Amino acid sequence: MAQKAGMPITLDTIAEIGPGDSIGSGIAALISGSSKYYALDIVKSVNIKKNLEVFDELIELFRSRQNIPDEAEFPEVKPLLGSYEFPRHILTDQRLEEVLRQDRLEKIRRSLLALDGSVTDKDDLSVYYIAPWNRVEAVEKETIDMIFSQAVLEHVDDLSTVYEAMYYWLKPAGFISHQIDFKSHDTADQWNGHWTHSEFLWRIIRGKRPYLLNREPHSTHIRLLRELNFEIVSDIEYRKRSVISREQLAPRFRHLSADDLTTSGAFIQAAKKGNTRSS
Repeated sequence: MAQKAGMPITLDTIAEIGPGDSIGSGIAALISGSSKYYALDIVKSVNIKKNLEVFDELIELFRSRQNIPDEAEFPEVKPLLGSYEFPRHILTDQRLEEVLRQDRLEKIRRSLLALDGSVTDKDDLSVYYIAPWNRVEAVEKETIDMIFSQAVLEHVDDLSTVYEAMYYWLKPAGFISHQIDFKSHDTADQWNGHWTHSEFLWRIIRGKRPYLLNREPHSTHIRLLRELNFEIVSDIEYRKRSVISREQLAPRFRHLSADDLTTSGAFIQAAKKGNTRSS
């Protein structure tokens, strides 16, 4: 998707917001050529044993050039791809021969082991797991090539601060890539019914959870990105029919546009202004 949008695809350092207990996406990025991966979470939940198993399975998938699982296997996973064939035009045989060297793979394995203290030599690690990350300085300024998340930003309470942090972390030619889910996550009978709940009812529904939903619509993300001087290079919206009327909306959400009320998800990629696109 980054290549299709004209973004750089040689990424030395990447970061993921909210990986949860599986850092498989970051591991896949390291196997395919990145040097460093930052996993940034609110609650520490990484499972070392599980991720070592994922690591070994991913190596075999890359070596055998397996196709990407498609929407028939994972119908809820977005964004949808034009082709689910192994991306040989990006991960060429020459590139795979280089990145699948045994010394590279062993370095990644040592970094995974270091997450639970099994490795004491922490020089030149590939994996950095930071939880909770609660300040912009958690990652050095302008050190990240790409920051991504999968169905996470709908759970972030302070979106403005998180987007500001991303801008701070990105290199001048860096970009972000986020799939965002705007549905109710079983907090209402209708897919967009969470926008009908009053603030009082919402506090009861959330209870003492460290996070639930911020209930911000698609337009909020686009506005924040533009205010922070991001250039939006891809904004793919996924639509569902709204079955609630405007009169049913809670006062906080009466301003929502027809587009917001029918946007159930979006895949957004954005770059720092002045980013030099790849050819």
